[in-house]
Amino acid sequence: MSAKTDFQNPIEAVQALMAIQAQTIGKSIELQKKAGEELMAFFQTEAQKAAKLKTPEELVRFNVDANTALFKLLQAQGEAFTALATEVGQTAMAKFQAAGK
Repeated sequence: MSAKTDFQNPIEAVQALMAIQAQTIGKSIELQKKAGEELMAFFQTEAQKAAKLKTPEELVRFNVDANTALFKLLQAQGEAFTALATEVGQTAMAKFQAAGK
């Protein structure tokens, strides 16, 4: 049992994983900040629009339009987080596959 164990690859893999995690956390925080700002701007704009409503018909139309716009905004935000998760997963798998060779 005089064979030396190569610890360099596992150490490099862990370092790469930690770097990916740090980058992912940074990107996630930025996405969360952007999402929060978008939601705040959305609700401020919608509140201004709501203040100008005069009839029940306008209220119903406003409600439908606002909810549709909110759904689209939330959908886009969800897609951005999904894209980040997909990208990170693929990057991590590629690093581990390369380390395993």
